[in-house]
Amino acid sequence: MKIRDIMSYNVITIPSNTSIAQAKRIMTAHRIKRLPVVDRGKLVGIVTERSIERVSPSKATSLSIWELGYLLDKTLVKEIMQKDVVTVSPDMDAEEVVAIAQKHKVGSVIVIEDGAVVGIVTSDDLFDNIIKPILGIDTPGTRIEITDGVVTSKGAGQLEKMISIIHKFGYKIDTIHIEGPQQKAVRDICFHIIDGEDVSKLVAEFQNQGYKVRTRNR
Repeated sequence: MKIRDIMSYNVITIPSNTSIAQAKRIMTAHRIKRLPVVDRGKLVGIVTERSIERVSPSKATSLSIWELGYLLDKTLVKEIMQKDVVTVSPDMDAEEVVAIAQKHKVGSVIVIEDGAVVGIVTSDDLFDNIIKPILGIDTPGTRIEITDGVVTSKGAGQLEKMISIIHKFGYKIDTIHIEGPQQKAVRDICFHIIDGEDVSKLVAEFQNQGYKVRTRNR
């Protein structure tokens, strides 16, 4: 999956001479938490909801509401924006972008193509398009976990054997994923089954084959 397949294309940007107050109004109106800052078509920074909160006077301040408004209207985002912005190419693999975001500990990355901002990818986009499909979140069916490290402890060919058992009973597999950190000596495997909620016969067959099974409806 390429990042262009999941990025948001309609990116709202602001110039660096935008006031903090105006940037805050734009975020509120569009229900977003970050704004790329673009001057003359070039990305020069990013301002986030958190960065605005950091410079906004606290409720305990002695300033009046008029003074607060004046301060936020006169302070420009170029004074608070983050200039070292994490950017990626739209042709990068989504998994690579996840690693980049984690490395830099950011909740979003800006997508640049030919020097211009063409998209933005947030942690929500990555979760909705990668994690949710893998885990089968919001998809009807049954989750079948083959536990006790069967993936590595029973040797090669076990995955193919388990898939053949599932197909034998006529079920369709929506997703498969390995559970547990890679550094563990043994890990479990999870199948998301669609087409029916009664998997008792399938579970019994797995148990007859010596597997330990745990199920949960999705």
